[in-house]
Amino acid sequence: MRPVSHRPPGRSRPCLRVGLLVAALLAGSVAWASEPAAPPNGADGQAAIVALIDAGQFKVAEAQIAQSLADDRLAPQTREALEFQRERMRRILIDFTLSEDEAKARVRKQIPDLKDDEFAKWDAAGLLEHQTIDGRKLYFSRAPSNLFRLSAEARARRAQQTPFNDSPLEKSHPHHKQVHDEAIASGRSSAAPHSVRVTQSITVDADAVPAGETLRAWVPYPRAIAGQQENIRFVASVPAKHQIAPESAMQRTVYLEQPAEAGKKTTFSITYELDIYGRYHAMDPDKVVPVQPTPELAPFLGERPPHIVFTDDMRKFSREVVGDEKNPYRIAKKLYEAVDRIPWAGAREYSTITNISDYALHAGHGDCGQVTLLLMTLLRMNGIPSRWQSGMIFSDGEYNNLHDWGQMYLAPYGWVPVDVSFGRLADAPAELQDFYFGGIDGYRIAFNDDYGRDFAPKKEFFRSETVDLQRGEVEWKGGNLYFDQWDYDFEWKVLPRGAAKDTQ
Repeated sequence: MRPVSHRPPGRSRPCLRVGLLVAALLAGSVAWASEPAAPPNGADGQAAIVALIDAGQFKVAEAQIAQSLADDRLAPQTREALEFQRERMRRILIDFTLSEDEAKARVRKQIPDLKDDEFAKWDAAGLLEHQTIDGRKLYFSRAPSNLFRLSAEARARRAQQTPFNDSPLEKSHPHHKQVHDEAIASGRSSAAPHSVRVTQSITVDADAVPAGETLRAWVPYPRAIAGQQENIRFVASVPAKHQIAPESAMQRTVYLEQPAEAGKKTTFSITYELDIYGRYHAMDPDKVVPVQPTPELAPFLGERPPHIVFTDDMRKFSREVVGDEKNPYRIAKKLYEAVDRIPWAGAREYSTITNISDYALHAGHGDCGQVTLLLMTLLRMNGIPSRWQSGMIFSDGEYNNLHDWGQMYLAPYGWVPVDVSFGRLADAPAELQDFYFGGIDGYRIAFNDDYGRDFAPKKEFFRSETVDLQRGEVEWKGGNLYFDQWDYDFEWKVLPRGAAKDTQ
């Protein structure tokens, strides 16, 4: 078991209520609490604030937020949404920290003889993510490292051609063949199981809150999913007193409390075991038929603002990819292949992005969750139900990371996994190249069967991660603790098969 500690400046990944409020602000539908004339910034003005922030006009947005919040007639839900927009600006400035000279200096660490015109060319091509905020051009803190993922020309200029730290399962791997062959031989979609013991922890910085104040932590915990992850057994926690969210929680956690001590870090941890299966569905495209909408499938077919919206640009992209195809399997495959061509890059924090699927469509790159939301949106637009899964991935070695993927409903096969971020395995045998279109490996733990859902118990303040739940969340009576105030850790050990016995 090897600990791997992470405190990324951006994501490698407010509750749903805040997301819906932001969507309402954008649509101009949030009402004021009283009948008298609205203050200068009514519903349309609130939507304009979101647009101002997206355009980098922070000072103007802050002035309008302050003006609106000063009015005691403001509805509580509108007040909360505006306060989050203020917080969103703060978070953007944590992600976008580099001047042009600083960004160049980081690129020069790998290209010592970098020329200014080279940098300018890559910048103009959109390969170095930046924003102009109140007249200052600021680069995303991971833009210099992302450049080498996005540009073959930049990669070729590196002084040292070191490989990227990717999952070993993003290329052809014996595990893919094992899952595929066992599933085909058995006629079942679940195969190649193994047991794992996991310890996850959150460590809050010393003096992040006053001594004696109670810190509240939510640590991610797996959901029991038949044929995917079973026999979940809670082993221990620090502190010992804990509250496990029910199976019905779509973003499942273990809740812990602990008082802060002066000058000391505060650590929360949980240990558990479970059995994990790889999955593979052998599907005949000619047998796949359009789904008949049902109450159970309806939530997975429509828009879900702010991150699943059928925009004009989304419809145009879909038409160009799908063409005249009518078969749902082949439509899904075309969309999967199109999104798979979007290169991976380390992402800014999701809470700072107004519409993630739209962002992935236009940015020219995306991480696992961004391209998953894009694919989910496109599938739904074409009458194919889609839904979210996410958690942690690991390996037999030292690799682990946050990861997001999805599921799609293809009749008559039902819900099948799809991981467009891992995508096509070009170096695999033909029968395994599309493994992740209907299959997933057994080296991942799902904490989430949806995104942006309430915790049990509920969090009082804005979440650090408004979409996903992989690192955890922390707060105290004074507010949320953001990612720059604590760190997380994920340790694992593969156990002999069947070691996990009792289901929690």
